[in-house]
Order: sequence, then C-alpha cells, then structure tokens
Amino acid sequence: MARDVLRGLCLPAKAIPPKYFYDERGSLLFERITALPEYYLTRTEVGILRANRTALAEAVGDGGCLIEYGSGASVKVRLLLDACRPAAYVPVDISREHLMQAARTIHDDYELPVYPTCADYSAPFTLPEPVQELRRVAFFPGSSIGNFDPAEADAFLRGVAEVVGSGGAFAIGVDTKKDPAVLHRAYNDSAGVTADFNRNVLSHINATVGADFDPTAFTHEAIYNEAAGRIEMYLIATRAHTVTVAGTPIPFTKGERLHTENSYKYDPDEFVAKAERAGFDCVHLWQDPEGHFMVLALRAR
Repeated sequence: MARDVLRGLCLPAKAIPPKYFYDERGSLLFERITALPEYYLTRTEVGILRANRTALAEAVGDGGCLIEYGSGASVKVRLLLDACRPAAYVPVDISREHLMQAARTIHDDYELPVYPTCADYSAPFTLPEPVQELRRVAFFPGSSIGNFDPAEADAFLRGVAEVVGSGGAFAIGVDTKKDPAVLHRAYNDSAGVTADFNRNVLSHINATVGADFDPTAFTHEAIYNEAAGRIEMYLIATRAHTVTVAGTPIPFTKGERLHTENSYKYDPDEFVAKAERAGFDCVHLWQDPEGHFMVLALRAR
C-alpha cells in the first residue's frame, strides 16, 4: 500500500488507487451511499437481479463454486443464493473485517460452506484448497468493472475467464452511459456521504502506512468526462501544505487535485464486444426500463 500510494502521489497529476477506499469505515460509508436516493446504481441492479433471478440462476447452475469479486456486505449475492444452490461460496474482498463479518452471516443464514478470501481481486489470487476441483461461477455486481481503465478491464475479464475455465459462468453488473445530470447527482449526493467516503481514503492511509493527511484540508469533486465515458472523482486541496507519507514529504498547492477514482460507463453493445474479446459469450443481457444499468450472464468459451 505504501508503494502504491507513494507512486501515485509522485506522479505529475497525483492519484491514489481506488481500492484503498475500503477499510472498515470506507466499506460502511459505501453501504450508506448505496441507500441514497441519488445513487440509482444499487437499487436498479437489485431490481434487475430480482426480476431475472430464475433465468440468472439457470445460467449459473447448481453445485459449483460461486466466487464473488468485491463481495462487500454480500447483499446482492443473496438474490442468487435464494434461487440456486452452489456447493460453496468464496467471497473475495480487500476489507478483512467487513469480509469476515459478512461471510459468517451468509454461512449461518444459508448453512453453506463459505471460504472468505481477503485479497486484491485486481491481481491474481489463489482459491481456497477445498474448492479447487469444483466447477466455477463468478459474480461481480455493482459495476466495479468501471473502476478499471479500459485496458485494465480487458485484462481483468481475461483473468476471470481463466479462473472460471471453459464453460464457466460469469454474472456481472455494468453501469451504462446516460444523461450526465443523473450521473452528477449520483456522485455528488446532497447529504455529503460520497464526500466523506472520498476523504476517508486519506484517514485509511494515515492509519495504515503512517501519514499525516488532514482530510478537512480537501474538498470532494466528481465530474463526468463525457468524451472518455467516465466519472472522475477528486480531492482538491483547499490550501497549500505538505503531507508526510511513510517518511516522504509530499507538497500540495492550493487547488491541486488528487485523483481518487474513475468510474467508466458502457453502452450494451460496447460491453458485450469487450466481453467477447476477453473470451466470453453473452448468454443473457438484462436492463431496467430506463436503460440505466445492465446485468449480463456470460459463459467462457
């Protein structure tokens, strides 16, 4: 983490990898974001999953190992678990305490073997030994694929295809391109929860690698870059000051931007073509009536 953070802070345009949003407090703040009225993504995706869970469960099948990337509170996976019966569930998340708590709850509620795996899913990780021989199904809700730059997303999709293997299934939620005003409201909520979530990454760095960021010295900004098809999220320094991170001084000028996240949006045809290039066939594609979000059932060739 120290290497990643210092590498990003020493760039001409300072940046922090978005995976470091998710300490325990960051995970809880994100759960609050998902319930905000402006944040359409979660409720829209849940509506699609609920309306199509039987067909999705048929595409996923029973008896395999269900691997959830970025499992968080393991809320959406319940819609799958209510409709199909895997032999085991492997939630993968970078926030250990949040992961363990959610894993215990799923285990108790479904009497299902659960193997929580604390890992950075953007890099290769090893599946637990007891599930190595099971047929594999991957689940990646929430449009977190949008946090990857396009080339990184391609590499991630290829990696999932390798993990599930020939004939393996992959269910993924993807946010779509839409009216910029809708996107702006979703990432700049009136209650300021997204701003708190954004600034919390600085507190996480302070606690984990030894730094002296003052989160109150930064304001939140999220803008839609229509040409690139992405939301860009920043922390903006409100005054000139120097921060020390793992013993390294990092100067900030007043008004300087610290880039914390991209969130790419995709048209349906655009994402299907992307998945096909990575080695998947599209079995189903479901959308809400407004076309704000899509869920795809993919199968690895």
